[in-house]
Amino acid sequence: MTSRTALLALAFALAAQPAAAQLPEPSAPVQQPVATTPPVPADTPWPGGAMTLAIDASDTRRGLYRVTQTIPVPRGMTTLTLLYPEWLPGNHAPRGPISLLSDIRFSANGRPLAWRRNPLDVYQFDVTVPEGVRLVTASFAHTSPLQASEGRITMTQEMLNLQWEKMSLYPAGHYTRRIAVRPSVRFPEGWRAFTALDGQLVGGSTVTWDQTDYQRLVDSPIFAGRYAKDWTIGQNVTLDAVADKPAQLSIKPEHLTTFERMVTEADEIFGGRPFDRYRFLLAMTDRMGGIGLEHQRSSENQFEPDSLVKWDEMDWDRNVVAHELVHAWNGKYRRPEGLWTADYRLPMQNNLLWVYEGQTQFWGYVLAARSGLQKKETVLGMFAAAAATYSEGQPGRAWRSVEDTTFDPIISARRPLPYSSLQRSEDYYVEGALVWLEADQIIRRGTGGARGLDDFARAFFGATPGDPGQRTYDFAEVVRTLNGIHAYDWASFLDTRLRQSNQPAPLAGVTAAGYRLVWKDTMNPFDKGRFDHGKVVNLTYSLGLVLDSSGKVTSTLYDGPAFDAGIVNGAQIVAVNGEAYAKDVLTSAITAAKGGREPIRLLVKRGDRFDTIAVPYHGGLRWPWLEPVAAGEQGFDRLLRARTTP
Repeated sequence: MTSRTALLALAFALAAQPAAAQLPEPSAPVQQPVATTPPVPADTPWPGGAMTLAIDASDTRRGLYRVTQTIPVPRGMTTLTLLYPEWLPGNHAPRGPISLLSDIRFSANGRPLAWRRNPLDVYQFDVTVPEGVRLVTASFAHTSPLQASEGRITMTQEMLNLQWEKMSLYPAGHYTRRIAVRPSVRFPEGWRAFTALDGQLVGGSTVTWDQTDYQRLVDSPIFAGRYAKDWTIGQNVTLDAVADKPAQLSIKPEHLTTFERMVTEADEIFGGRPFDRYRFLLAMTDRMGGIGLEHQRSSENQFEPDSLVKWDEMDWDRNVVAHELVHAWNGKYRRPEGLWTADYRLPMQNNLLWVYEGQTQFWGYVLAARSGLQKKETVLGMFAAAAATYSEGQPGRAWRSVEDTTFDPIISARRPLPYSSLQRSEDYYVEGALVWLEADQIIRRGTGGARGLDDFARAFFGATPGDPGQRTYDFAEVVRTLNGIHAYDWASFLDTRLRQSNQPAPLAGVTAAGYRLVWKDTMNPFDKGRFDHGKVVNLTYSLGLVLDSSGKVTSTLYDGPAFDAGIVNGAQIVAVNGEAYAKDVLTSAITAAKGGREPIRLLVKRGDRFDTIAVPYHGGLRWPWLEPVAAGEQGFDRLLRARTTP
């Protein structure tokens, strides 16, 4: 058959086949409108009247809080919409642990009520209200995590930390400050409870407080414990502590005095107090989960169990109380306009956290040094750790601004990251503190030492004495107030350092204050205290990794020596240069390799695989310190010096 004949045959064959079936158009749904923005609540009282909130917190063996809440409803209401707090103050993110709420039931007049969870907002419960019902009862259990992998443990057999927003509901549609509530809690027999709520009345194991509003209730958590003690440490200020063991509640008078001086120094910085009284709630524990959280009339703080009795050894551990005290002015009374919301459903906007948290971090360091709560050398170690992080330990600064890290509480929710040095985390705290140190030095240099950031703090954060309210601010007010202290291009200064990426290491404030970042083969007091206590081997600035006590890699510096050699998080260092791993074996090998040519050879186990990895590092052990550039008192020394007479 010729090729022409073959082509004709193929054409006839194709023509004889039936036409291909026409496929229908694919199914294509059309998006229906979805309400993505929560309605703004009204600044009006909840018309039903005051709620009651009764919590049984006596089951410490099982870690259960059992809640009974009554919500009066206005006449004619057919659906009661209740909300579980989602956007939590001080968390800067939607962290309400609704998964810990269980056995949820609603009733009226002893009969169960139908309810549904809103599929567009799982924090919303819609309860059907029959005709004539004026009081709805909600009952449920809040389960404290029993181990750290389940979340923060809030109840042990010795103590508890009751946070009202974690175990209560509130009616939708109204400012939380306009919702009245009468709270009560049943505790284990013989326990003492501490909170900033007014009108505490003890009746057996049950404690009641005066009627308050839901916003103030949420801002007034409880620490309670079997072993508890309180001290008066200043005018209308108390230190209220609970502990794992009674011996941990001992403190020498001269050490207690540093808390009093801290309050006095804070008054000197900020001026008028935004509270009528204040309570440091302190848990001495390694059984209950750690915490540092701000409130306007109190703060939640956790120390390691022996931090009061082993005062010098635990000097590194005490800064949290200074930080949270500053928050009474900065964060609670004065607050970025995007971080104040009328209820706990509206999303918060974090982009000014470098003021809210960054300046609080700065003042927390300064306040601890001025009061003697922490030694000056420890505080300088904190600044050194910060300076090191942003000079060598964080390549992520090349792509990500400080302001962009303010969204990390929402993005990452403080979960561990594979390469935190590249991804960055909540750097608005500590890099923010370094930026505010530079601002302080600019003011001091520009005014011949007559003014500093203290003057900004008093002008910006100072309150009408005893004012329990809140005042919001924006970027423009920050700039305007700074210019009122010392004229400078503050808008450009703040924009460049905080809103732009790939900036120089933020060491200008350290330098202007007469100090410099140096590297030594021993740890500064702050690093030594925290790393030794945690049994952590921090070799970030030498080998480029951090190990736990067993030699497991918990953090790897992106593009550091270990990373470049192929060592990642989760790997186990089994041997060093042929010798079984131990902390001293590894540090000795790093020291021996300094200035040489031979690599450090590590036997590394990852999964079921063993590899010998050569790390060509010859820089020796390196830990950060700050030291003065000249003899005599420097600007940093003056900044950290007490302002009041002990």
